[in-house]
Amino acid sequence: MSPPSRETSLVYLDNQADVDRFLASIAGTRELALDTEGASFHRFVDRIYLLQLSTRERSAIIDPLPIGSPVELGRLLEDATVEKVFHDADYDLRLLHQDYGWQAANIFDTRVAAQLLGLKAFGLAALLERYFGIKLDKKHQRADWSLRPLTPGMLDYAAQDTRYLLDLRDRLAAALHEAGRWSWAAEEFARLDGTRWDDEDTGDSGWMRIKGARDLTRRELALFRELVKWRDGVAAVLDRATFRVVGNESLLTIARDAPRTREALAAIRGMPRGIVDTRASDVLAAVERGLAEPDATLPRFPKAPRWERDPDFDARAARLKAVRDVAAARLSMDPGVLCSRERLEAIARANPHTLEDLARVSDVRRWQVEVLGPDFLRALAESPAVADSPYRDG
Repeated sequence: MSPPSRETSLVYLDNQADVDRFLASIAGTRELALDTEGASFHRFVDRIYLLQLSTRERSAIIDPLPIGSPVELGRLLEDATVEKVFHDADYDLRLLHQDYGWQAANIFDTRVAAQLLGLKAFGLAALLERYFGIKLDKKHQRADWSLRPLTPGMLDYAAQDTRYLLDLRDRLAAALHEAGRWSWAAEEFARLDGTRWDDEDTGDSGWMRIKGARDLTRRELALFRELVKWRDGVAAVLDRATFRVVGNESLLTIARDAPRTREALAAIRGMPRGIVDTRASDVLAAVERGLAEPDATLPRFPKAPRWERDPDFDARAARLKAVRDVAAARLSMDPGVLCSRERLEAIARANPHTLEDLARVSDVRRWQVEVLGPDFLRALAESPAVADSPYRDG
């Protein structure tokens, strides 16, 4: 269970010359473990505040704040002959693209590998304890990585994220080969190549995606829109996470109650005293703007896509779910990892009759066609009367 020995000294690089020397020293590596630290829990716009990387022989933490983009690291990241190992790569990849324009190639994601192996605890801390007996200190899990100077404890915490990642990759890769699931993982990893930052949530309608907005009336939606615009504007100026200005629940309550006075605003549960003291007039002005919105232009949620009525859809989806759940139990996998609800519904809607048709359904993987395809097709070919219970996904 013990991990291979790793150097205990930590190289912290915060000037261009040192970064260039370190990256030149690892230019020939064929494997690179990488992680990033952002500060979305503290800052309005998340960005990369630390880059942690490890080869088989060396580890370093790069502070990008004083130096900007470490260009040579970007070349390594985009080099398809170098395998990049992440744990839960998706957000790291999006941040790397947002901040530096990099699009990584040849990725191994230890979280994805663990899920495909059916491990129920697939966080990095759980995996390191399982395979190496290492217990990570979670003390700095929500640290503000934008602050400087960083404490020795914070740096040591950050270094742990990549120090054993290549060894973990080896254990998981061996287990995938042994289980006959390496091709599954390879297909999933390939889909991570070129992951980009998606700006869709920063548009004018982003506030509509906030939990609870759909429960509001159209008039209340108008107030909520103005309140979110105000709150996000303040958060952007202060470079502070939005919930640290005013939380969404408080804004939803204001939208419903429409307070017209400072006293009524102060009575809103969760309303920060500092905001009431310094910005009450701005909040009340947002309420007035929402109340003044003409009825004809009140916001409304766009209508969901209307599917052609299919009376057998629920029955087909139920049969597919039953097949998926049996297979998941046999393979000791989480059913949602084996085939998600969204994918089951897409298959039920497409109602394929051949494996080729199934493979053409959006987001269906080749490995899923191999593992589930024949049983899915048999289930779809059954009479609707065989399984007429309503579709419910667990």
